Amino acid sequence: MSDKIEKMEAFGRLLDVMDELREKCPWDREQSIESLRNLTIEETYELADAIIEDDMEGIREELGDILLHIVFYAKIGDEKNEFDITDVINGINKKLIFRHPHVFGERKVSGSNEVVSNWEELKIEEGNGKKTVLGGVPKSLPALIKAHRIQDKARAVGFDWADKNDIWDKVDEEIAEVKNELKSGQNDLLESEFGDLLFSIVNAARLFNIEPETALERTNKKFIRRFNYIEEQAKKTNRNASDLELEEMDKFWEEAKKGE
Repeated sequence: MSDKIEKMEAFGRLLDVMDELREKCPWDREQSIESLRNLTIEETYELADAIIEDDMEGIREELGDILLHIVFYAKIGDEKNEFDITDVINGINKKLIFRHPHVFGERKVSGSNEVVSNWEELKIEEGNGKKTVLGGVPKSLPALIKAHRIQDKARAVGFDWADKNDIWDKVDEEIAEVKNELKSGQNDLLESEFGDLLFSIVNAARLFNIEPETALERTNKKFIRRFNYIEEQAKKTNRNASDLELEEMDKFWEEAKKGE
């Protein structure tokens, strides 16, 4: 049996399992596209966690969970006579072929940057001119990821810094504006200025090929690990972290850093 046939048969078994679940399981039978939404978001974040941890077994498992959701949505769509899994697959095949004319057509590209630029132009063309460059950014994306996607899409059509090092002047400018707002004592625009500062920092990360969401999550995990160490040291003397003096906390924090 060829590898491709084996994969097709495995996918076919999943479709059969989904049919059985939808028919015979009370919980699966009750689900709707709306009820699955939050579960799908949760599964996506679990995949993101596994990727951060470089947990290949976890990635495999979470990909399976997400694939199940895709098949589930397609099954419900089929029941509503709206679409089925064949429509889903044909749709993405058509999209990939259309947006890769350098692979499936005659267009030539000089590198990945031109591929991205072509991709955004072709997306707008697909919408007969009704789509906008930033219109495809999901409204419900977390703000940090959304800022990165907005900037990335603007870059794809040429709206970007000519010299990426100039971004640091912008970051310094935004820091100064936050400080000025704090000094004024009014603070009416403080939230807006902090937003501008965060947006510029995300921009800097993008320009230097850092995924800001990943970078921040790694720092979150690092902070948790070090703070847990502080709590563990406090417990050794029958205390809580709140019972420690700040100097003690700093000492344990430095110990945790050295232990890494």
